[in-house]
Amino acid sequence: MSRIPQTLTIAGSDSGGGAGIQADLKTFQELGVYGTSVVTAVTAQNTTGVTAIYPMSAQAVQTQLEAVGSDFKITALKTGMLFNPEIIKETAAAIQRFNWRNVVVDPVMIAKGGANLLQQEAVEALNRHLLPVALLVTPNIPEAEVLTGIPITDVSSRRLAAEEILAMGAKSVVIKGGHGTDPQYAEDYLLQANGESLLYRSARIATGQTHGTGCTFAAAVTAQLARGQELQDAIHTAKQFIHAALSEPLNIGSGHGPTNHAAYKTVLAESKEAANIEIFR
Repeated sequence: MSRIPQTLTIAGSDSGGGAGIQADLKTFQELGVYGTSVVTAVTAQNTTGVTAIYPMSAQAVQTQLEAVGSDFKITALKTGMLFNPEIIKETAAAIQRFNWRNVVVDPVMIAKGGANLLQQEAVEALNRHLLPVALLVTPNIPEAEVLTGIPITDVSSRRLAAEEILAMGAKSVVIKGGHGTDPQYAEDYLLQANGESLLYRSARIATGQTHGTGCTFAAAVTAQLARGQELQDAIHTAKQFIHAALSEPLNIGSGHGPTNHAAYKTVLAESKEAANIEIFR
C-alpha cells in the first residue's frame, strides 16, 4: 500500500496555469504529496485577466467529491474558488460526510486582474458553512475585510479581524501581508483559537510575477499538514516556498505572471539556504 500522503484541492481551473487547480497540483507535486482535485469552475484567463467563468453545477461538484472521497485517503485538503453558495454547501457537506480533517480554506474572492471569483451572496455561505469546519483560513487583507466587515489599517484592526474569523468557527486564521503597506517586509499574522499568535516576517520582493501566490501558499500549507507537520511549522514552510517561488520569476506572459513552483525544490537541491523567515510571538 502506498505511503505517500494524499491531498485534495477543491477549486477553479485556471487556463493560464498560474493559480487554482493547476497551481495547487504543482505545489503538491513539488512538496512530495499526491494531489487529487474537484473542479468547481472553469475559467478562461491568462496573465492579463479573466475573460469568462463557467461554474460547475452543484451536482457536478458533489459527484466529484463522492468519487474522491470514496476511494482516496485524504489527509489534508484545501478549498479555493468556490464561486456560489450551492458549491460551498456541497463542499462543507462532503467534508463532514467523509470526516476530512486538516481543512485549509483559501477564501478566493478577486483575481489579480480584478475579476470577482466569489458571488456576493456566497460570502455569507462561506462564513456559515465552511469556516466552522476549517483548521486554517488564509485570507489576504482585502479578503479578511470582506469576511469581517472590518477595515484593516493597523496591528489592532488586523487582530480584531482575525478574532472575528475565529468567532465564525475556524480553528485558526493567518492574514497574509502581501497587500500590506510596509515596503520592506511582508508579514503574515497567525491567530489560533487558543489565543496563541505568531507573526511571520520576510523581506518583501519587488515583482509583478505574483499570479497564484495565495493558492500556492495555501496548497503548500496543505501539503505540509498532509506530511505530518504541525500547523505553525507548515505555515513556516509555506512562507519559504512562496518566497522562493517569487524570488526566481519565470517571466511568463505580459501581465501578472505566475510564480515559479519549482524554485523551492531547486533551492534545496542546490544546497542553498531557504529564505530567512523571522517569527515573532
